Amino acid sequence: MHFEYSPKVRDLLGRLERFMVDHVYPAEHEYHDYIERSDNRWVIPPVMEQLKARACSEGLWNLFLAKFDDYGSGLTNLEYAPLAEVMGRSFIGPEVFNCNAPDTGNMELLARYGSQAQKQRWLQPLLNGEIRSAFAMTEPAVASSDATNIECRIERDGDDYVINGHKWWTTGAPDPRCAFLIVMGKTDPDAPTHHQQTQVIVPMDTPGLKIVRPLRVFGDDDAPHGHAEILFENVRVPVGNR
Repeated sequence: MHFEYSPKVRDLLGRLERFMVDHVYPAEHEYHDYIERSDNRWVIPPVMEQLKARACSEGLWNLFLAKFDDYGSGLTNLEYAPLAEVMGRSFIGPEVFNCNAPDTGNMELLARYGSQAQKQRWLQPLLNGEIRSAFAMTEPAVASSDATNIECRIERDGDDYVINGHKWWTTGAPDPRCAFLIVMGKTDPDAPTHHQQTQVIVPMDTPGLKIVRPLRVFGDDDAPHGHAEILFENVRVPVGNR
């Protein structure tokens, strides 16, 4: 098989590697020191926004979003792979280029399936790096890596959905910039197995949404991004958020 990089990829790869050496690696200590010195660990070091602005101005931005709709770099997944490898050499690298999960998956989802209203309200600010987001699927009571086991209920009530459930390992939810979740739950438990689930956009300030705590991985809370345990108690959002 032919695995040589195209001229476009070679150019991006060279520019990306230089940016990492000149700007990202030297900023790592400043980033982590800022968090450790802060009384509140859930703060965003100013250097991150500075790096993002520079990366965007140099055209190293949203490289993950491949060829579909009107968004993205036009790269295939194969072309993006070596760029992702380089960004992943630094803990702070992917965010600098707006290529950090879970925003990447949410942007792909909204770009492909979102309504025009959803794209305008949620996708465009994500593409601009102005907000963050999270994806709430995993649950403590079931083996939810198989999404058919999910128990969180999303029930229709007039023009609203009402959500009740318990999620955890919701990466990015404790981030102070996290503006919304995409929540996966069951709308029709009696439907065929793979037609029971629905995904709904839930703004973080919606009444009834409660972050219980940030969870730890090998003792680290991964601040300021983190992984949240979340309760949904009669959380009400418009049907248009589906």
